[in-house]
Amino acid sequence: MAVNMTLREQILMRLVEVIDPETGVDVLRMRLVEDLTVDEATGIVTYTFRPSSPLCPIAYSLALDIKRAVASVAGVQGQKITVDGYVKACELTEIINQEE
Repeated sequence: MAVNMTLREQILMRLVEVIDPETGVDVLRMRLVEDLTVDEATGIVTYTFRPSSPLCPIAYSLALDIKRAVASVAGVQGQKITVDGYVKACELTEIINQEE
């Protein structure tokens, strides 16, 4: 990636490569990732994952794909993820923040 890109810009560039298999559209255009903040000094990334429906059958796998994509960007040291708008949001938030 370009040296002059911020960590946030690099993350956004990586997230457009994560495609929702049910729609064929990237997770940013579908607005499945919201409130993305990046602490450029510490490399901690915070965001909300909002599945496309409260009963989304692929919420877990899509959350993992997003987490892996963010983690693949050099400089990312950790992630704080909140799941919202999903029937098991609390459970998925806990699981996804434990997965490595």
